[in-house]
Amino acid sequence: MVKVNGYEVPEGLYYSGDYAWVRVEDERVRVGITDYAQKQLREIVYVDLPSPGATISKGEPYGTVESVKAVSDLIAPVSGSVEEVNEEAKKRPEIINEDSYGKGWLIVVRPTKLEEELKALMTTEQAVKWHKSLIEKA
Repeated sequence: MVKVNGYEVPEGLYYSGDYAWVRVEDERVRVGITDYAQKQLREIVYVDLPSPGATISKGEPYGTVESVKAVSDLIAPVSGSVEEVNEEAKKRPEIINEDSYGKGWLIVVRPTKLEEELKALMTTEQAVKWHKSLIEKA
């Protein structure tokens, strides 16, 4: 785990510039929002996620997350078919604030172009640099 000014950036994940993380799990990927995103949103009160079987497209919204501060689109970091949705996050959205990289995951996707789309995502090292640049701009 790397910490950047109090923001967690776990190793072994991929990251998008839309504040998503991706964990490759064999033929599927688990997706959530970064620690930086959940801390910026503050108290998350609602999450709208697609149903299993839905198709998502990289760079396109697949749901929303609502906090006491704002409503934000969830942007797909990969394209594919949604296989699982975190029902616990829908019932208790605060779990995203509590454990954004663990129990606060959002969806599991069977990607259609995994190798190609992973190349467009950031590695942990790149994400650490990106987080540092976000903090400098804030």
